[in-house]
Amino acid sequence: MRMWLLIEQASGKCVDPPFLSEGFLFSDSAIDQGTIQAYRETDYRILGDAPATLRIGVASPALAALHKAHHADSSAFITACNPFSQACDEAANAERQAALARELKLRSLSFIDGIGQHPSNQWPGEASFLVLGLTLEAARTLGIRLEQNAILWSGPDAVPQLILFR
Repeated sequence: MRMWLLIEQASGKCVDPPFLSEGFLFSDSAIDQGTIQAYRETDYRILGDAPATLRIGVASPALAALHKAHHADSSAFITACNPFSQACDEAANAERQAALARELKLRSLSFIDGIGQHPSNQWPGEASFLVLGLTLEAARTLGIRLEQNAILWSGPDAVPQLILFR
């Protein structure tokens, strides 16, 4: 069973699954195709002093500037809300997100508040964090432990990539 899939939408390069002209074949994923499509369409907004919107596969000069300002080669956009994309009540999501913030502080990681919101607004926006300096392996480990289907991860090129875990 595969644990993750890395999709480079902009370049057409990928590490499992194969690239298709207007999308990807996720036959090995346990995640519903509609959910994957929703992830691909979502706006991943960084809040704070340098607001920006991240899009999968699109280079972000604002993200590159944040990487530089925080002396980071990489970052992950991650939430603790709604494990496995199953809606939780507001209080449960707030507690999960607060626990994640405490953990990130204990690990001395720099992070900025964010929100993931699909343009249709049919799914409530999810409180998230942009965690700076998180390697792909560390981001995967954290996302899996938080029971997430996916996260966004960006390397030195500041191109957010969708990382699926199931």
